[in-house]
Amino acid sequence: MRAPTPSNAPQPDLAPGAQVESATPTELPAATRRKLKDLFTREQLATLTERSDWRGAWAIASTWGVIAAAFAVLAWWPSVFTFLLACIVIAGRQLCLAILQHEGSHGTLFKNRWANDVLTDWLCARPIWQNLPKYKVHHFGHHTRTGTLDDPDISLHADYPVTRASLARKVLRDLSGLTGLKLLYGLFMMDAGVFKWTVANHIERLPQAGRTWPGRIATTTRNMAPVVLTNLVLWAALAATGHAWLYWAWVVAYLNVLPLFVRIRSIAEHGCLPRSPDMFLNTRTTRAGWLARMTVAPVHVNHHMEHHVMASVPYHRLPLMHKWLREQAGVPEAPTYLEVLKLASSRQTSPARG
Repeated sequence: MRAPTPSNAPQPDLAPGAQVESATPTELPAATRRKLKDLFTREQLATLTERSDWRGAWAIASTWGVIAAAFAVLAWWPSVFTFLLACIVIAGRQLCLAILQHEGSHGTLFKNRWANDVLTDWLCARPIWQNLPKYKVHHFGHHTRTGTLDDPDISLHADYPVTRASLARKVLRDLSGLTGLKLLYGLFMMDAGVFKWTVANHIERLPQAGRTWPGRIATTTRNMAPVVLTNLVLWAALAATGHAWLYWAWVVAYLNVLPLFVRIRSIAEHGCLPRSPDMFLNTRTTRAGWLARMTVAPVHVNHHMEHHVMASVPYHRLPLMHKWLREQAGVPEAPTYLEVLKLASSRQTSPARG
């Protein structure tokens, strides 16, 4: 069990005038007690924060290219095995689309603001029932309050470590689709204006006084239109090839596999870490092999401590930043995902709820 953060503990507020999505390279939450100018040279900071339009375009194009290839293999060799394999591959790329939305929210996927805000929203966020403008607001709160009880994402990792049996039950709920169905319900209620928008597990109901049914229907329709439209385009593209049934692989990947990948990613990033405002302590970088990169750690999202240290670094610069932190700041070697999962399931006594 981790001790609760004292009420008078320093909060990780950004320096005056700073914003997560556009913070200058020298701005850090004061509680970190480390200055970037002491970690990197001016030239290194310039290198780390350099953005690239072609890398952003390649990240999106290659993600959809892998999805298309998974559909093509399944259409060419339809079987239970290829269907399951396609679902795993597609779920990994659905998570990649979510991570690219995350990059766009920080303004680091492209140099151009329109590409970060609009192109990324429609090509990455909307097909997986996400909303980049709302995500940006939510995610800003995560960065400014990481490591505290006020972190809006704390429900994703606060209960760990758990017992092995508890973790096994969670995995079973994910793979059975129960978690995915719960997710669909939450997304619908958020679009209907009943729940406050979030990507975490915590549910907060919004006041409904004065809302009329025509108003509710209009709100729901307006909010759901982008995800319905983008998924209709995907279905139509598959139908045009004569294989509309392939869309089921997209649905099963989203409901039965993606929740497990999201769970593992969340545990790895902040689970079983101290309640501390210091991002070198409250955030973890995890070592990822090729399998992890295909599933739970696309586009270098496993370098999460580096991202919290300096959110203005694009995804393709994070491995270099990790290398320099190891060499120049004594950052220890990162654990593997398997090691993190062992830690997350190391509790000996059964919790009240699993």
